[in-house]
Amino acid sequence: MSGKKKHAVVAVQKQELKPKIYEPTKYKNSSHMGRVFQFLQFYRNGGVLCDIKLETDDGKIILGHKVVFISASPYFRAMFTLSEEVKKDHINIREVDFKVLQLLVDYMYTGEITITEENVQDIVPAADLLQLDYVKRACVGSLQKQLDPSNCIGIKAFAGMYNCTELLSISEEFIKKQFLEVVKYDEFLSLSSGEVIKLISCHDISVPLEEKVFECVMNWVKHKLNRRKDFLPDLMEHVRLPLVSKEYMLEKVVNEPLLKNNPKCKDYVFEALHFNLMNSVDPASVPKTIRSKPRPCSLQKVVLVFSWSPTTHKSVTNWYDPVTNLWHIAPEINRYCKECPTAAGLCVIKDKLVFSVGSFDNYIMDSEYLINQRHIDNFARFRSFEMLDVSSRTLCWVPKIELSVSRQNLGVGALDNCIYAVGGFDANNIYDYYGYKNNYYLNSVEVFNFSTQKWRMSSSILSSKRSNFGIGVLNNLIYAVGGYNGSSYLKSVECYNPSIDKWNPVAEMSVCRCNVSVGVLDGLMYAIGGTNESVTQKTVQPYNKPRARDIGGISYQSVKRSVALKSVEAYSPSAGVWKSIPDMHLGRENAGVFTLDGLLYVMGGKNGSDYFDSVEIYNPKTNSWSMKKLSTSI
Repeated sequence: MSGKKKHAVVAVQKQELKPKIYEPTKYKNSSHMGRVFQFLQFYRNGGVLCDIKLETDDGKIILGHKVVFISASPYFRAMFTLSEEVKKDHINIREVDFKVLQLLVDYMYTGEITITEENVQDIVPAADLLQLDYVKRACVGSLQKQLDPSNCIGIKAFAGMYNCTELLSISEEFIKKQFLEVVKYDEFLSLSSGEVIKLISCHDISVPLEEKVFECVMNWVKHKLNRRKDFLPDLMEHVRLPLVSKEYMLEKVVNEPLLKNNPKCKDYVFEALHFNLMNSVDPASVPKTIRSKPRPCSLQKVVLVFSWSPTTHKSVTNWYDPVTNLWHIAPEINRYCKECPTAAGLCVIKDKLVFSVGSFDNYIMDSEYLINQRHIDNFARFRSFEMLDVSSRTLCWVPKIELSVSRQNLGVGALDNCIYAVGGFDANNIYDYYGYKNNYYLNSVEVFNFSTQKWRMSSSILSSKRSNFGIGVLNNLIYAVGGYNGSSYLKSVECYNPSIDKWNPVAEMSVCRCNVSVGVLDGLMYAIGGTNESVTQKTVQPYNKPRARDIGGISYQSVKRSVALKSVEAYSPSAGVWKSIPDMHLGRENAGVFTLDGLLYVMGGKNGSDYFDSVEIYNPKTNSWSMKKLSTSI
């Protein structure tokens, strides 16, 4: 055996160490650029490494670095990279104040600038020259805050000069909205005739009375009479004299020497007087011209409301302002008779002519079993047809040709320059000695044509007799919705197509609705509230006239107490179906309905003996109702 020692060989396997994989991470020093420009500004102030001099008209010099100017201003970028000034180190900047240029150069280094009321109009042209859009926008914001009736015309001209389109648009709208204040200041009197014409010819200037436009034109002309009187005919062409009140015309316009001595102006005056005459005789026949078209801003969006007062037992008239939610007492409306219609159908033509069709005498309806020969003459008022022109200075109901048939609780709709009086019941025959009849409910229809100024009976009648129903006008069709036929409440709906002169049934509502309100919004027709069930109770009270059902001078009467519905459903003509929408907060019958700015308003109404002084508003976008209590103006 060998004496050498044997060593054991141990095999060690080398392990590969796999490094952990890390995703690349980007780091950004948010203060880096700020510090760089801070040092560049520091060097510029010390004249270090500056390679460009800017000289203003007064000979003052501002130092800088081309690379900074190029990066901040497209004007300098083009100058130092594309033009002959590439190699120049001295540039003259014309018509820019030294202090303003200093502010703009500081801005290019710091991103900050101080704009004041005093320097803003000097900064705008300089920023426009150097194409510093941010600074220009900041100046526009500053000038916008300074807008005032005394300076808005000058700011508008300034905006147009330097292509500040946003400021130009804002100032133009400001001038139109503040027209009555703007025309009081010297800036208006300094306008050219063309500029005055451009302003007063705007359809949407905010002026409540056209008299104010006439007055501002005369003030402008008389400010420099000898130089401006020849412009008067061109200016008067854009004053809407037909809209001026007859009283003002006779007092201020007709006797104005400047108009009397100008043939063209006299023609405009004659046109206005003729318009007033025609409007008082037959408003529907008045020809439409731009001078007879009211400016939209002169038409305040308020709602004329005719309602019944349960406390005074009289009809009352109010204005409702949806914006302020205020309830105003309307100016007194004169009538040829003492009482206002309370069961009349109402419609509006040409956005200003309100028509009342049919009515009832309050004394007759408030009393019990009144029919005798001395009251029958009062029923002639059920055929009444009256017109109210709300654009007139003197509000007055004017009687028109009467209906052929007495109608109470009828439906009224306007379509194609015609008024349709639909259904109702014949008030001449609704009572006999023993009380109320059910067989005088009507399915006939009368049509008033503006061209002929006459009523005619329609050859097409409703398939069902009905009163106390709703009328909707949608897609040139008239809908009769729900109602009462003398024995039962109705959920049926009929549709009249004037092109074929025929009534046809459409889909029924989900429930019967009497005294239902109807509104039309965004292509849908809404059936709102109404009643569909009653609780009958017997009451005992003395009655001094024996009757067939009286016993010993005691009258046993069945009194129906209706329950008003909260539910509302919407009809889609394209789908031909009714669809329920969320309920109102309160059940309402005989509520007033109107639409404004994409919202559906439901006003007042009652539930049994409870009368409501609230308005509910439906927003189709949110599919929800909100409710407000009507506030009375002081």
